[in-house]
Amino acid sequence: MGKLSKHLDTLLIHAGEPSPLIEGAVSIPIFQSGTFEYRGESSYYGLRYIRLSNTPNHLALHRKLAAVENAEAALVTASGMAAISTTLLALLSPGDHILAQGCLYGGTHNLMRVEFPRLKIEVDFIDADAPASWPSQVKTNTRAIYVETISNPLMQVIDLKGVAAFARDRGLLSIIDNTFATPVNFRPAEHGFDLSLHSATKYLNGHSDVVAGAVIGRAPLVERINRALSHLGGSLDPHACFLMHRGMKTLGVRVRQQNQAALCLARFLERHAKVASVNYPGLERHPHYLRARALFDGFGGMLSFELKGGVAAAEAFIGRVTLPICAPSLGGVESLITRPVTTSHSGMAAVDRQRAGISDSLIRFSAGLEATEDLIDDFEQALATV
Repeated sequence: MGKLSKHLDTLLIHAGEPSPLIEGAVSIPIFQSGTFEYRGESSYYGLRYIRLSNTPNHLALHRKLAAVENAEAALVTASGMAAISTTLLALLSPGDHILAQGCLYGGTHNLMRVEFPRLKIEVDFIDADAPASWPSQVKTNTRAIYVETISNPLMQVIDLKGVAAFARDRGLLSIIDNTFATPVNFRPAEHGFDLSLHSATKYLNGHSDVVAGAVIGRAPLVERINRALSHLGGSLDPHACFLMHRGMKTLGVRVRQQNQAALCLARFLERHAKVASVNYPGLERHPHYLRARALFDGFGGMLSFELKGGVAAAEAFIGRVTLPICAPSLGGVESLITRPVTTSHSGMAAVDRQRAGISDSLIRFSAGLEATEDLIDDFEQALATV
């Protein structure tokens, strides 16, 4: 009899695990071997080889990822950008056109702005708040639409159901970066998306000790992307697979705590006299609050905000908090804080940041697993001196 696994937390623990257990090991061993014995495989992609992403560590992780997003298949990569770039390069050809959300992670934006023109792939950015304008941007060579579940770093929530329907009605591929939401809060396949991408460096691993990416979605597309990955070489090594596999088992409890901490901190900041604005989809004042409440099981562990004193106040605040670490990543057990203009979006041209609404004084915060009361006290003492 198979294990009863209806709920996400159970799937995170049990989905994809080897059966029977390997030598009785409750935790899957690390298969730290670059070479595996040839056993009569009839095709190149049937060979067992790290670069083909089919070692026992890869396969167990692929099964778990697919299960927790209720999707057909999954694939891990050497970084989040490897997941994004390999997916887009596998599915787009010279002369193709893609629509993309206007405010995206800086690395994704730069890939589209800097590399795609050289590859003769066209990009047009859509206004997330003006879906009536999207049809006019579709061309005969448009192949896909690309969005983020919760945008980085302004925490916008585009009409995700509308995006999936828009793509389906026009025969476009729908691709979503689900890093900020995680499978705990949103499962794209359940809402009609073809592919979900993650920087697994963030929440999926959750411990700030792995760089990895993930592609989850329709099996034929994942297989196509996997073929491209084997050529481009962005495969994840088995030890990193093991660490990510281990980290995922606590994803549910981590993300629910981070959801709650971010909401409490957003409400605290919203009431503070020195705070000019707060971006968090769990706040009733957020323009996309009702949409987020209808779509998500939680509002996420990320928020951004601006202080009334501008850049000087932002730098002073970041320098005076004692618990969050000033670092460019997110989603780990430690709270992290940064100004996107200096880290995640520093590669974007200033005019593009301004167009996207990312100011120099914007602060982005990733809630960790510290006691929420301690984080609020720390924010309060730092604001008192700004």
